Amino acid sequence: MSKVTLEEVFTHPITQKYLKRSGVAHAVAVAEFAYIFAKRFDVNPDYATKAALLHDVGHYTWYRDGEWDYDLYRENDIHAIKGASRAHKLLIRVGEDRHAAKEIAVAVLLHTDSYLPAGELQLKPLQQVVALADEADEEAGGNHHYKTIDDQTALERIRALDRRIDGVYARDVVSGFSNS
Repeated sequence: MSKVTLEEVFTHPITQKYLKRSGVAHAVAVAEFAYIFAKRFDVNPDYATKAALLHDVGHYTWYRDGEWDYDLYRENDIHAIKGASRAHKLLIRVGEDRHAAKEIAVAVLLHTDSYLPAGELQLKPLQQVVALADEADEEAGGNHHYKTIDDQTALERIRALDRRIDGVYARDVVSGFSNS
């Protein structure tokens, strides 16, 4: 089992503050997709689910005349930059391994190219998994940020992911993978 669980990250007050802003249901769904993609592409599922859970913690709500303005958001947003910084600080605060915290934060940074100048960026597998997971739950006009989930259901789904991640590590130990 990893030192810091997904549940510990999810329930932290800082995480809750920013997930309430960007959408808890979306964050949980993206973490679930990240687990699936991590298994498919042989990526660390612990890192992938944490990065996916935190991928939108840098969101700012863009309003014009009291209404959400998706175009304003797309034009001016740098949420991945802010989110990577917040994710890194939070992970260090909760006791995550420093190397892991950096890898996870960089995956948060690169989960979208919406703020990058045109060009090609070569993503590492973890970064690709988080981007794919985010895309898998995306809805037109940013509506994925407005899906709802009750707190208990969200927590149960996070705990289920932790159990699945623990199972991966238990199988690795039995097979001798972690001893190499």
